[in-house]
Amino acid sequence: MPSEIEFRAAARKVSNWGRWGSEDQLGTLNHITDEKVRESARMVRKGVVFPLGVNFDSNGIWSGNSFRRNPIHLMTMDGGDSPNFLEHMTGWEGGKAVLASRWGERLAKFNDDFIIMPLQAATQWDALSHVYYDDLMYNGVPASAVTSAGATKNSIDQVDVKGIVSRAVILDVARYRGIEHVPERQVIEPEELDEVTRAQGVNVGVGDIVLLRTGWWSQLANLKDGNAWRAGSPGLSWRCAEWLHAKSVAAIAADNIAVEASNYDGSDVVLPLHLLCLRDMGMMFGEIWDLDALAADCAEDGVYECQVVAPPLRITGAVGSPVNPIALK
Repeated sequence: MPSEIEFRAAARKVSNWGRWGSEDQLGTLNHITDEKVRESARMVRKGVVFPLGVNFDSNGIWSGNSFRRNPIHLMTMDGGDSPNFLEHMTGWEGGKAVLASRWGERLAKFNDDFIIMPLQAATQWDALSHVYYDDLMYNGVPASAVTSAGATKNSIDQVDVKGIVSRAVILDVARYRGIEHVPERQVIEPEELDEVTRAQGVNVGVGDIVLLRTGWWSQLANLKDGNAWRAGSPGLSWRCAEWLHAKSVAAIAADNIAVEASNYDGSDVVLPLHLLCLRDMGMMFGEIWDLDALAADCAEDGVYECQVVAPPLRITGAVGSPVNPIALK
């Protein structure tokens, strides 16, 4: 972990405040130009689709009592309601007579459901309003711009005007090391990222989305404990912020809990990579992505680039969003 002096020095180096104007709320997504989207389409050669999202269900990573919970999925209408279908609809407006005329003994019936969950319960994007320090968020927006009603600036719905479609580069650190997964809480430094790109024969360029594979997602099944999985997560060093900034990366996503390693050592600076990237640089984080199948295909054909399509849900004022990202090769 950095000292506060080291952290603030890095923050000055990677800051993008004002780079795209004083009202900008997109941050490094501005690196994704029309040409970059066209380039990403050229990555699709085989026509193979890889879903990168994990399941949204009660078997997720938020076991126990936490500030987040696993999703709760409930049915409002299901097949068991069919014999007494109208009785389950009597709370609806319009009166029983209208309901009876519309449904009654007619042919059609339906099922309906809803879900209760934190927006960052599983595969997700962090919005630029997710973290802050010194009472300021990205581009100098005061932290008070996030109220009990949601974020009035830097919210996830701002991304809708841009979308998230670009060329993606898979950096498979676990496979580069020849191991199943990066060891628990181990930090990946920028020098190793350079080694991985050279070994894979791929370049990280302006507007790219970096997909970091540590192999850690698959360990959830072995650990059988979401708390242990979260606490043991390997990931990037805070020093990687300057690496991402120098390459003008558009966004980064990983197969762990926070992109950066869960190696808090009592330092005054908690989650330094989050602060440097989201708050100072304006770079969104994708977390809890399942990259195993995509990475295996890349190892087989030697092609470590693809197109990624990963729009967040348009949730007004949200500081994060569930997503089911798609990679195409």
